[in-house]
Amino acid sequence: MKNISVIGSGFSGLSAACFLAKEGHKVSVFEKNQTTGGRARAYTEQGFMFDMGPSWYWMPDIFENFFAQFGKHPSDYYKLVQLDPGFQVIFGKDDVLKVPAGLEDIYELFEQTEKGSAIKLKEFLAEGAFKYRVGMQQLVYKPAFSWLEFASKEVIGGATRLHMFTSMRSYVRRFFKDERLVALMEFPVLFLGAMADKIPALYSLMNYAAFSLGTWYPMGGMAEITKAMTSLADSLGVEINTGCDVKTINVQAGKVYKLETSRGTYNSEGLIATGDYHHMEQHLLQKEFRTYDEVYWNKKTMAPSCLVFYVGVNKRINKLIHHNLFFDASFDDHARAIYKDPHWPEDPLFYVCCPSKTDDSVVPEGMENLFLLVPVAPDMEDTPEIRERYFNIIIKRMESYCNEPLMPNIIYKKSYCINDFKDDYYAYKGNAYGLANTLNQTAVLKPSLRNKKVKNMLYAGQLTVPGPGVPPALISGQLAASQLLNYLNQNR
Repeated sequence: MKNISVIGSGFSGLSAACFLAKEGHKVSVFEKNQTTGGRARAYTEQGFMFDMGPSWYWMPDIFENFFAQFGKHPSDYYKLVQLDPGFQVIFGKDDVLKVPAGLEDIYELFEQTEKGSAIKLKEFLAEGAFKYRVGMQQLVYKPAFSWLEFASKEVIGGATRLHMFTSMRSYVRRFFKDERLVALMEFPVLFLGAMADKIPALYSLMNYAAFSLGTWYPMGGMAEITKAMTSLADSLGVEINTGCDVKTINVQAGKVYKLETSRGTYNSEGLIATGDYHHMEQHLLQKEFRTYDEVYWNKKTMAPSCLVFYVGVNKRINKLIHHNLFFDASFDDHARAIYKDPHWPEDPLFYVCCPSKTDDSVVPEGMENLFLLVPVAPDMEDTPEIRERYFNIIIKRMESYCNEPLMPNIIYKKSYCINDFKDDYYAYKGNAYGLANTLNQTAVLKPSLRNKKVKNMLYAGQLTVPGPGVPPALISGQLAASQLLNYLNQNR
């Protein structure tokens, strides 16, 4: 049994800790903040419960697979409900696409929007199913140390069907002409780190996940997932230290041997670092033990940051459902403001999550809980004045769509943006979603899971393999744990 340390208690950190403890090791998790969950933390204020980060529960099979490896099931910890409609996209006051839960109903929606598109959607989703099977059930479970890992018969034989070298934009437009359907199919890639003309069409697997596998919600909020993982870790004997910020990673003879933290010194015979990769490498390690330098990091393309508002409203709101995408402005103009010419968008797209439409437990009776999000470029100026200006823009557009006043009924508001991501998570450039999933930052071209100069140190999370998002983070922790276990077994 070895003393193994894990920095960070987000999805990847808790995942790694569980897999390491399962093999009998003594695992200690060090979490800077006061609660576990990382970006998926939650907090309660005035009777409102707010998930601070992720709000979409897609790819339920990935969660089932994680818990199954410990003889568990998600239902042992939380109740999942499928949302119907899964989400709605608002293009104008009277121009809304509500995406139903059933596939046949989705085909009908497409056909009503653009004649002949139901058949096209079936073809699109059939190709998406292949990409999902190969991408989310094979490729993401590779540690990506060598391109040879991806040389399976199915990957090579189906290379053309994966559309790695076709852009999402051109691919979607092969199937659909109506601009609303195009926007609906492109929206998942808005958070991947580039405009749709730069993202590989491999990521149409996300449309398959949304339409064929459904949009779900864990009752009590997304934080129920990290609570479940924390409970699992506890049952496996993991020691979780919250409010414990790691200050220095000490290396001797090419190995981590202790951590200096805000609460003292801890010996360590192995380390998985799941906090911000750049921070942990550039600020916690001595220069000679870093795999990358600042020049390397500065050349990386980051996924967006975001401006978030947590809002409590003292009444029920008409016309909103659980997930609402306000696309009543130019998609391309906003994307350019993030990816081509970074600036605060003039007329932003935004997202509204209203979990109280599904879950009465997150609000006082008769009220609504709102999570408002504007994706923005990382590393921009972030001031209270800018935040307030965008809050007013968002609320006015919501009032116009809902056809009722909202501002007088807001009884709680908190904002969260670039500076907060830096303060709470040491997030590089204040990013919210990690490294952009562009072709030249895929697989082997991402920052490595393995520290190439420290034998018993690995990384996990959204800045390494397989990439950003909740399901990939779960898998990242598993991959890092597997590699560390291999090292420990070979060096007994």
